[in-house]
Amino acid sequence: MLLLTSVVAITSCETDFDNPNAATDDQVFSSREGILAATIGMQQLYSTTGLRWIVETPAITAREGGITTTFQNMIELEDGGDIPNSNSNVVGLWSTMLRVVGIAEDIAENAANVDIDAGTQSGLIAYAKLYQAMSIGALAQSYEQVIVATSEDNPPFVSRTEGFNTAITLLTEAKTAIAANPISGEFQSEILRGDIDLANTIDAMLARFNLYAGNYEAAISAASAVDQTSASVFTYDSQNLNPIWSRVYQNSAPNFKPRDNFGLPDSFTFDANDGRFDFYLIPLDTINQNQLPIEDLAGFFDGDTESIPVYLPDEMNLIIAEANLRKSTPDTGAAVTALNEVLTDTDDVFGVNANVAAYAGDTTVDALLDEVYKNRRAELFLTGSSLEDSRRFGRPQPSPTVQNFDEERNRNFYPYPNTERDNNTNTPADPSI
Repeated sequence: MLLLTSVVAITSCETDFDNPNAATDDQVFSSREGILAATIGMQQLYSTTGLRWIVETPAITAREGGITTTFQNMIELEDGGDIPNSNSNVVGLWSTMLRVVGIAEDIAENAANVDIDAGTQSGLIAYAKLYQAMSIGALAQSYEQVIVATSEDNPPFVSRTEGFNTAITLLTEAKTAIAANPISGEFQSEILRGDIDLANTIDAMLARFNLYAGNYEAAISAASAVDQTSASVFTYDSQNLNPIWSRVYQNSAPNFKPRDNFGLPDSFTFDANDGRFDFYLIPLDTINQNQLPIEDLAGFFDGDTESIPVYLPDEMNLIIAEANLRKSTPDTGAAVTALNEVLTDTDDVFGVNANVAAYAGDTTVDALLDEVYKNRRAELFLTGSSLEDSRRFGRPQPSPTVQNFDEERNRNFYPYPNTERDNNTNTPADPSI
């Protein structure tokens, strides 16, 4: 427990006072016990605090959820427009992801210096690079420019596309590491614990970030390599609660509830028997304080210790469909085939089954892109992808000056936190909207 606590202390702000009883950086990362504890701490930080910000923040901005609280940070998110740089969601998402990046850098850098099995070492390096990549990718979905390394003062910012490509490089290095030295039984039992399929998770993230970066053939290749019968999940217990359940159910005054129709306007219609409605949503027939129709939440979020998938298998089919439509010579036939894998699904490993008829609509590229977008919002509900998707699919721009709760999103990107601006002279100007 001392080592796990030290991991957080090591990566916290420079104004922290030294604790003479805490393990030093060298002590944490120079022993088997220390580096394994640091890795568990990195996973815990990402899957609890980190996942809260990753899911909740864009959910409010892109209208997946409607607020049900008087907390100012949530009011600011739902209002949109000129969000303060001190907004706790904006600050929390940024700072938590950079904390994970910093821990991951230390693990990957020090694993080679610890006397451990080669397969444990490769597992540590690959796992650290996976979390570093996922954290950078999360930042690049929400901010115009991002930081990809924390090892220097005043770290430079890079474009979000470069952020995605950095994540891809890290994932490729992770894949190479475990190909050269397959992960050990020790790493499986101590870190993965039967919850994470590391190889498939790396391929899934390669597919995701290659799509976001516009590398369409690479996205198709990586998505096709993922075994869709495999499952990777973040697990929770009484001390580390499901972070979305905590925000929706834990208090008598929850922070937000899901919106009708997965937050999509009425122009997007679904088959009335689409199984994803019953999976994710519980009819409530009410509105929030801003007259937004809201429902109760089910799916992966209605239990305090319920597991949350690291990724959903059908995301791979939706990536294959979209990438085939966006590549230089679109393949609408391949896109429809992949889309139908989602629509007609009855045996998803997590039970997210649309179980409706195959696609029979317009097969132009634009029409199919609309269908892919609609199904991403339903299939990947509350996974943190909604804001990225809304921009990428060219949904209507938000107004910078007029408050309109019917807008599909109320920001394009978030402002940079004041905590970064006050300490990093490289911080860019905030986006206007």
